[in-house]
Amino acid sequence: MLQPKVIVTPAAEKFIRRMVRFSAQPAGGFRLTVSAGGCSGYNSEFSVEAAPVAGDSELLVNGVKIFLPAESRLMLDGVTIDFADTPTKSGLTFTNPNAAACGCSSSGETASAPAQATVSVASIGRMPAATAGH
Repeated sequence: MLQPKVIVTPAAEKFIRRMVRFSAQPAGGFRLTVSAGGCSGYNSEFSVEAAPVAGDSELLVNGVKIFLPAESRLMLDGVTIDFADTPTKSGLTFTNPNAAACGCSSSGETASAPAQATVSVASIGRMPAATAGH
């Protein structure tokens, strides 16, 4: 399986490591699903899983397992995954230096900064114990 060239910053690695460590699956991995969304951005969902799902690729970052479905591997190639914690937002951010400028601006200006998207920590929900595989 082709591995994407993904950069995971130390801040993102710390967040992912903590999510796994304090989950019901501390020996598992962080499953990250990314899809296209927004203006040159990404929509993403994540969960902690005991093992990769069929078709997932496992990316190992300093001992932390990240499970990536096929469509996410393609989208994350060349992307930097970071973690932001500011007064207005907290979550993973994705920066793609190769993204095309957004074409939806009515001002006629093109974007000069890389595309970036954020997933909020507030969107994380706990699974009921009955469905968590206990």
